[in-house]
Amino acid sequence: MLTENATLAWLLGFSALYALAGVVYARRQRDNLEDFIVARNSQGSFATILTLMASSLGAWILFSPPQAATWGGLAAVIGYALGSMSPRLIMIPLGQRMRELSPRGHTLTEFLIMRYGRPMYVLTLLIMLFYMFISLTAEITAIAKLVTLLAPIPLWVTAAIVMGFTLLYTAYGGLRASIFTDKVQIVIIVPLLLVMLWLGWKATGGISATAEILRQQAPQLLDLTNATGLKAGVTFFVAILLTGIFHQGNWQRVYSAKDIPSMRRGFLLGGVLVVPFIFVMGLFGLAFVAYHPQGDSSIALFTIIMPDVPLWFAIALIPLGLALVMSSADTVISAVSSIIAVDVKRLAPNTSTTTLLRLARWLIMLLAIPVMIVSAQGYSVLYLFLLADLLCAAAAFPVFYGLYSRRHDGRTATLGTLAGLAAGLTYFPSPSGNMNTLLESFLLAALVPVAVVWLLQFVLPKRQEFKLEDLHLAVQRLDQD
Repeated sequence: MLTENATLAWLLGFSALYALAGVVYARRQRDNLEDFIVARNSQGSFATILTLMASSLGAWILFSPPQAATWGGLAAVIGYALGSMSPRLIMIPLGQRMRELSPRGHTLTEFLIMRYGRPMYVLTLLIMLFYMFISLTAEITAIAKLVTLLAPIPLWVTAAIVMGFTLLYTAYGGLRASIFTDKVQIVIIVPLLLVMLWLGWKATGGISATAEILRQQAPQLLDLTNATGLKAGVTFFVAILLTGIFHQGNWQRVYSAKDIPSMRRGFLLGGVLVVPFIFVMGLFGLAFVAYHPQGDSSIALFTIIMPDVPLWFAIALIPLGLALVMSSADTVISAVSSIIAVDVKRLAPNTSTTTLLRLARWLIMLLAIPVMIVSAQGYSVLYLFLLADLLCAAAAFPVFYGLYSRRHDGRTATLGTLAGLAAGLTYFPSPSGNMNTLLESFLLAALVPVAVVWLLQFVLPKRQEFKLEDLHLAVQRLDQD
């Protein structure tokens, strides 16, 4: 559709523009470690809504919801859309509780080490890092595959360009630069997504025509009571709900909100407003089954729109894809940087602010290397995503129960998480197997820890209750040398 040189030029140009916006904004800010990793109390409701929408609408929405619809139908699309909203809603009470107990906090890992001790901290840290690695890899893989649909650009070239420019402004400006570019990128994302929806449904002849074909060829996909679809929808909902609460990018935005009311409104509307986009994107999977049932379902959306898309919109797909990817990727990069800075400060309290900033920037660049290598292979990361979701599901109750219970401790939290992992992994499908037991594995991973934690509280000898009101005493500003 485009020549290789033209596509490469557009890719470099738009990537550079996004990065330039972040760098120029960051140059106006103080080189302050607190601002770099948490931007505390700096964002109003509207800014919080925009940054959460931008970081939620990653390039995965162009691939995953349509593909899910091809086998799970309308019920799977609804589950996917509601699941994408659910972490934002549950973060409202969790975020408010965290701000009340630890108003000067920075990261979820900081809470873990103070509340539970080293074993649970290490276990949950590994789960969080694995999830964020997979999330970042999926985003970079998605944009690389999108570019190949326009021109034969090698996957590694796109991965290197996008990752390099995203690192440039995020490593330089931290969370403030990430939030600022989110605001810029959401202004690009929403109009272009609306144009894409219009072009796509124009290509299909409309919803009525598509539904009529489906009623004849695959009526089960339109049936909300279909067992396969219902099971898929519930699986997506549970998986996304329990994974999103472990994303450090969400916790950064809990603290970056100006106050608790701003945080509550931001997370509420930031969650609700993504639902229609994901739902409508999923409907393209149904159109794909109607018109191209033998095609590659992983690119269902583009199979529908590409034959009739005008040249100007083919070019516009590049800034759209970049905005979707960079808004999500910079959130992950900033999140990992904050974990590095906070944990290094805890392990080496005499480390200067300048050294912490330098370490956070250079270590995230080193960690980006395996992301680019894996992304350049073009692998499907769906299975790894599901595995990361399962790990988060097992840790969810043991981690967040400690925000409310004084009796809960690191020993029961660790044992509960391990029990959930064992139960969930027992039923988790193999890479080459079918997904019939996927919902069972998620439910076991999420519910077994609840039973184990409550049982251990009665069986094990009682320990001194944890003083939740003392959590704030262990937190210090990171830029106090």
